[in-house]
Amino acid sequence: MNPGDLLTRPLYRLYESRLLAGLDHSRLPRHIGVIHDGHRRYAREEGLPDYSSSYRVGMAKFVELLHWTDELGIPAVTCWLLSKENLRRPAEELEPYYEVLIELFEHMPSALAGRDMSVRFIGSVDQLPPRVSAAAKRLEERLAVGANRVTIALAYGGRQEIVDATRDLIGDLLDEGVDPGELASRISAEALAGHMYTADLPDPDLVIRTSGEARLSGFLLWQSAYAEYVFVDVYWPAFRRVDFLRALRNYTQRERRFGR
Repeated sequence: MNPGDLLTRPLYRLYESRLLAGLDHSRLPRHIGVIHDGHRRYAREEGLPDYSSSYRVGMAKFVELLHWTDELGIPAVTCWLLSKENLRRPAEELEPYYEVLIELFEHMPSALAGRDMSVRFIGSVDQLPPRVSAAAKRLEERLAVGANRVTIALAYGGRQEIVDATRDLIGDLLDEGVDPGELASRISAEALAGHMYTADLPDPDLVIRTSGEARLSGFLLWQSAYAEYVFVDVYWPAFRRVDFLRALRNYTQRERRFGR
């Protein structure tokens, strides 16, 4: 343990307690989206031997986050662990991350044991290496039932989701026997919403992004139209419960207008 932690850890615990006590639990979000950004910058700044080390720290933090949301009774969290654009990176960058993801997926059933949580994946998972998609499928099967919903966005892109939803809607309309000339009149925001990857979840109330980047990068583009955003300066592997509670405090103090 860093000697400085001996002093700061009790202070952070006290601060956490004060934040928790001050939270209006009646205003907590029903659905939180998280963009886990900053693994590689964290590795460089901390002098870690390789990116795999920071990925592992980040995935352990991801499990902690799920514990935090469960303890607060937040029923849904969607976490973006890999974008579709990331798939264009060189294999020597992707392979270590794939290995850490597989480790995470094998570890999660025991890490979430005793918690009423289910897990599913969204995105172009079929475009991942078979060993990664197989590990994701095994995790879904092992954690298929649970009241609190964990959605992992993997090989995910917001634009692709909207394209997929449009294709699915048109396919369903054609299957119903709708004349092709009438398709345009049957496409509406409500109809498209029912074909989004997360159609069975409430839209996210809060989206958190770490690492100081103030943009969505395509995350849940459709669903986040009226979400509140909190951009946190710390890199994801360094994200603390204090940072999470401050984001929640920030959210509960806002007046949501939903475009009005």
